Amino acid sequence: MYIHDLEDWPRFTWNREQLAEPLAAVRHRQGRLVGHMEALGFRLREEAVLQTLTADVIKSSEIEGEKLEPEQVRSSIARRLGMDIGALKPVDRNVEGVVEMMLDATRHYDQPLSGERLFAWHASLFPTGRSGMTRIRAGSWRDDSTGPMEVVSGPIGKERVHFQAPPARRLNREMQAFLDWFNAGAGIDPVLEAGLAHLWFVTIHPFDDGNGRIARAIADMALARSENSPQRFYSMSAQIRQERSTYYDILEKTQKGTMDITPWMQWFVGCLGRAVDGAQTALGAVLTKAQVWESTAGVAINERQRLVLNRLLDGFEGELTTSKYAKLAKCSQDTALRDILPLVEHGILIRNSKGGRSTSYALAKI
Repeated sequence: MYIHDLEDWPRFTWNREQLAEPLAAVRHRQGRLVGHMEALGFRLREEAVLQTLTADVIKSSEIEGEKLEPEQVRSSIARRLGMDIGALKPVDRNVEGVVEMMLDATRHYDQPLSGERLFAWHASLFPTGRSGMTRIRAGSWRDDSTGPMEVVSGPIGKERVHFQAPPARRLNREMQAFLDWFNAGAGIDPVLEAGLAHLWFVTIHPFDDGNGRIARAIADMALARSENSPQRFYSMSAQIRQERSTYYDILEKTQKGTMDITPWMQWFVGCLGRAVDGAQTALGAVLTKAQVWESTAGVAINERQRLVLNRLLDGFEGELTTSKYAKLAKCSQDTALRDILPLVEHGILIRNSKGGRSTSYALAKI
């Protein structure tokens, strides 16, 4: 018997005392990260959001065994956010669909969630009406015409069945109850609301495919509500991808347990904390950029210097010489040297030990 078969379904309960301390800790770390990132300049903050959303889309698809090309995802997000990242890569419609769903969930977190909105998300995930070679009902609830909906993981031929979802005849009633709850505001901490929304939706599993990605989008929507901000600086999907085995284990145990979902909530809160902590590493390059630009405060930086410093911060390969500087900035080598010397004097660049034609420069360690 699964939890959706129990008499008290869907009256979920959990031990508030056991969750109080970890919840307070993760809310504190969540707030600190958001505050830290919002203190960055506009362009760096945009870059952090782009990096986070790209990871979120890629990793959410990876959990389901689907690999998306990172540059396509990045290009799609940048174009939709109006960001200039140079040459944009052509994007196929499957990538566009995943990006469209994720951005709608997080950018419009304050709008009601409806059946029509979920249908639009699902249709965007499966623009051809197929999942692989299999035709599915895109943009509508499943009908179980091919048998009961089973939630599985693992490669074809070695699938592991974690649980069986409610029969299709219950979907209208089940989804209406879920949507009414989600839109009403549960009167609980928004982080717990995100955890419960994820579990509740994935339990119902209303679509032929794509339920996991939509469940994670709904959780991201609730987390955006918890911060009252559409800007994402950490990725739950990236963390769940790292903990994929544990994720499926706790999901299976919860489905076969009681309406007391304390272990699931503990795992979700812990996973969120690890996602927030991991953001500091994932956004390390962005934070390094912020530190470098902070170190230039009070120093007159021209556009050539700014361009070259950004290239160095983005992972410039090899050593910087006056000839490479001149090529990057489209200037003469004499101008390049005049630009480099004040950066060395202010400790922004350091000169290597070799001299003469072998002289090269690197960013000083902050």
